[in-house]
Amino acid sequence: MNAPDVLDVVALGESMVTFLPTRPGRLADVPSFDRAIGGAESNVACMLAASGHSARWVSRVGADGFGDHLIEAIGEYGVDVSAVRRDPERPTGVYFRTAGDRAGDGHEVAYYRTGSAASAMAAENMDLEAVRAGRVLHLSGITAALSDECFSLLWQLTAPRPDRPLVSFDVNFRPGLWHDADGPRVLLDLARRADIVFVGTDEARAAWDITGGPEEIRELLPEPGVLVVKEGARGATAFETVVPRAVVPPGAAPDPKKGGTPSAPGSATHPRPTPTPVTFVPALTVTPVAAVGAGDAFAAGFLSATLRELPVRDRLRHGHLMAAATLTAPGDLAAPPARDTADRLAALDDNAWETLRLGPGWTTQQADEEVRTP
Repeated sequence: MNAPDVLDVVALGESMVTFLPTRPGRLADVPSFDRAIGGAESNVACMLAASGHSARWVSRVGADGFGDHLIEAIGEYGVDVSAVRRDPERPTGVYFRTAGDRAGDGHEVAYYRTGSAASAMAAENMDLEAVRAGRVLHLSGITAALSDECFSLLWQLTAPRPDRPLVSFDVNFRPGLWHDADGPRVLLDLARRADIVFVGTDEARAAWDITGGPEEIRELLPEPGVLVVKEGARGATAFETVVPRAVVPPGAAPDPKKGGTPSAPGSATHPRPTPTPVTFVPALTVTPVAAVGAGDAFAAGFLSATLRELPVRDRLRHGHLMAAATLTAPGDLAAPPARDTADRLAALDDNAWETLRLGPGWTTQQADEEVRTP
């Protein structure tokens, strides 16, 4: 696949072969599974490619059949996979999960990713020119948890430099992936170096003990030019600033893995930016099928609208619409709505937006009134 010299988005991170149960129940009771693909960063790349953007996924997979499947399946979405490296000594990660919402009672996820090919990602074995070839570089906190080498790679990619693309960072706090207490601090430090940050209030509570609302999270994270705080079914808030992010000279930023303490907001290396208006957009009412992947879809919708330079309200609305597409379909990935349909819905007045109802299959329907359900 021939990719343009500069793509819209490059996403770096681990993807795994996902096994979805053919019926509800405990993993011990499910007799068979259907194969799919899953990975926060590749989900974003796939959704963006399906929405008409040029996208690249960069990672490492094993020299095995599961690695073949990932590369082929992600490539079928129109994603450039030419920079994915094969590892002859480490396997491709896989995981099994029960049906339904990840947050539901009795939900189980069994990961088999320790020592995976992706956990060996490092600056020395990745094509950094290919990684930096997008207008936006999308990363997530999951990668930082995989290994010290993966963390060091993210630390290097988020370092200020003249040719750095706009860095998008989804906190994606997964407590089970962190084997020590450094995880919350590592995620905070990486988020402070990014231009666009996505975080849920539930994640902020679990990682940083923030019990207040979006404003308290912004107090903790004043540096990113855009901070998007997701509040589940309530909606999402976007904070913007005049100063896009703190500029820390390469080599001057402390390494939290080695006990360093980041500069406090408002210091010389983390100047406190001047705030601009805050935008809140309520979430849509949907009839959900499964919640897995909705956060990745939201990020894809927001980034798509960002690349198109739409107003921040419309960026949030496109995030909600892309999330609704995933919520109303099984699996981690779903077909996004056609761009003209999404644009038309995003342009609704406030009352029409708040009364919109979306159910399974809505992305294939064309008229506004056809996607409204009682």
